[in-house]
Amino acid sequence: MQSTHRKTHPALYTLVMVFFFWGFVAASNTVLIGLFRKNFDLSQFQSQLVDMAFYSAYFLGSLVYFFISISSGDPLNKIGHKKGLVLGLSISALGAVGFIPAANLHSFGLMLTSLFVVGLGFALQQIVANPLAIALGDPSTGAHRVSLAGGVNSFGTTIGPLLVNYAIFGSIGGSDAHLGIENVKLPYLILCGAFLLFAGILWFSNMPEIRNEEKMDGDWGVFKNPQIVWGMLAIFVYVGTEVTIQSNLPTLMETQGFLGLDDKQTVHFISLYWGSLMIGRWTGAMTVFNFKPATKRLAMILAPIAAFAVIVGVNYIRFNAAGEHVETKLNDLIAYWPMVLVFIAANFIAQEKPVRTMIVFGTAAAILTAYGTFFEGEWALYSLIAGGLFCSVMWPCIFALSIAGLGKYTNQGSSLLVMMILGGALIPPFQGIISDAANIHISYLIPLFGFVFLAYYGFKVGKILKNKGIQFDSETTQAH
Repeated sequence: MQSTHRKTHPALYTLVMVFFFWGFVAASNTVLIGLFRKNFDLSQFQSQLVDMAFYSAYFLGSLVYFFISISSGDPLNKIGHKKGLVLGLSISALGAVGFIPAANLHSFGLMLTSLFVVGLGFALQQIVANPLAIALGDPSTGAHRVSLAGGVNSFGTTIGPLLVNYAIFGSIGGSDAHLGIENVKLPYLILCGAFLLFAGILWFSNMPEIRNEEKMDGDWGVFKNPQIVWGMLAIFVYVGTEVTIQSNLPTLMETQGFLGLDDKQTVHFISLYWGSLMIGRWTGAMTVFNFKPATKRLAMILAPIAAFAVIVGVNYIRFNAAGEHVETKLNDLIAYWPMVLVFIAANFIAQEKPVRTMIVFGTAAAILTAYGTFFEGEWALYSLIAGGLFCSVMWPCIFALSIAGLGKYTNQGSSLLVMMILGGALIPPFQGIISDAANIHISYLIPLFGFVFLAYYGFKVGKILKNKGIQFDSETTQAH
């Protein structure tokens, strides 16, 4: 890919705001599930169609993009990345405004269709934004720029449910009131306006165009690059592992070996898990800024502590709003701090290098998950939750390593990686099957094997890229 390598920080800061929307909407789907279940009298399976509609759009949208690029060339190379982002935001805006007629008609099917259209727009945005963030500077530090964007994404997952809950139910903590489906109209109208606003900002921004003048062969040449094949497997396993840990966690916490509490009493532990992703991504984002070495080391200690404080603060507000027992639940969160220290230590060992990060983080997460799988009690629970800390920066590392050296196939490779978000839809039910056949505790062998694979992936892809003359973990990186 060709880039002017001008001052790209303003363009990067504009770009990362797109990542905020992905997290905001994805996490807010939980609020919709409860509202839809009550208003449409849905079964548990039917309520899960909300997530299915949203995430299947990523898969199908990426699949369509891939086949278009095969048949008629890379669309983004024709229209440009900036226009691609604007188009993606416009599609998502169309989906968001669709909630208004869906609510007027009291149609669950139209609600799902609208959410699917929002997801289609996000799929295009993902295909554009991840390689663009990597291309806005030195390829060897591309993972750190995606980490910065991921930190903003995680902030969206943290505040999204609170703001949507407030917009729909009139309070941050209350979600039990039986309100009509028409209450979705205002928040999604506002969301539509936000999509269009940022589309306009991007349209008039000085976002540099990253184009590749090489012509695509109209074949399957992307698969001749083993790093993309391994990357597809890694994204599938990574997303599935990230999602399955928390998806099955409420059932695990109901067992006597852990907390013996129902899911309404353990929501803050799920918040802690997603917050752990934010801790890691905020830390990874520190490498984007041109700090002096001593300042950077200090920032990489203070950033996770600050993110941890945000998690505790957001939950404190929610506990008070919902009239819950604040002191006990805050103590549950604060007791997690040793895991944050473990993460800080692992981050210094990884030295901000993508290959080493995959190996170190995958190994650390596998060890902690093994402890959580074979032992019981509070620290076993925290060990499983800590998987979120080490998942946190795997996405940008995998993305950067997988598209390295793809040249004219970069956008096509990006669409294949986004397509493999499908792992988040398939691996959690597979863990559920293991749980039904044996028990919920032993089913955590699934994320354990996932982390072992991801550590191996780091080792394997490092060798592949080294053979191609691309060494991300050395001082000088060759970009092809």
